[in-house]
Amino acid sequence: MTAETLLPCIEQEPPGAATAAVIWLHGLGADGHDFAPIVPQLGLPPGHGVRFVFPHAPRIPVTLNGGFVMPAWYDIKSLDRAGHDEAGIRRSAAEIAKLVARENARGIPPSRIVLAGFSQGGAIALFTGLRHPQRLAGIMALSTFLVAPEAIAAELAPANRDVPIFQAHGTLDPMVPNALGTFTREWLTQRGWTVESHDYPMAHQVCLEEIQAVGAWLRGVLPERSGR
Repeated sequence: MTAETLLPCIEQEPPGAATAAVIWLHGLGADGHDFAPIVPQLGLPPGHGVRFVFPHAPRIPVTLNGGFVMPAWYDIKSLDRAGHDEAGIRRSAAEIAKLVARENARGIPPSRIVLAGFSQGGAIALFTGLRHPQRLAGIMALSTFLVAPEAIAAELAPANRDVPIFQAHGTLDPMVPNALGTFTREWLTQRGWTVESHDYPMAHQVCLEEIQAVGAWLRGVLPERSGR
């Protein structure tokens, strides 16, 4: 694998050697810069050694947005389940799997990698992580929804059948209604996952209380290590 085959990314290295990684996917129309400023607010001690990787989605026409070209993980034709382009979802999932493999090549085992995402990026994080053949440290799903649930159910990876999942959603979200977050949580819990779920009185965004909860969760699933 060469650097040319990977999605472009913003990377933030820890003060010392990296012993863990968070691959964090942005939402529709944003880019990898979107969540990079949040890292200092997470309150992670330097000893946690977490590298943050924020990939940029490719720019593609998005049918739901009038065909405008924008950063997107896949095309959305409509808000119903059939309107999400499964071929595009699979392409993006394959690209994120390459980023996981790169972290493995850099000495970070899958069990020290979290897949995270907001909105459309969270949908890809769930689709990728639940199907990943090696055990991950966790999956973070922020203001997001489940895509292609039938495909996920058919392709679930035994290694991640009890992977920790953090979910947060805004009760006032006009773009991804909280009902979609509720469906996602119920779908997961009914199939045996323990989901740490949080609702906040906010729109399609993140808030300080949520960021603090994310930091606490990350400290739990990526405990401090002195080395690899």
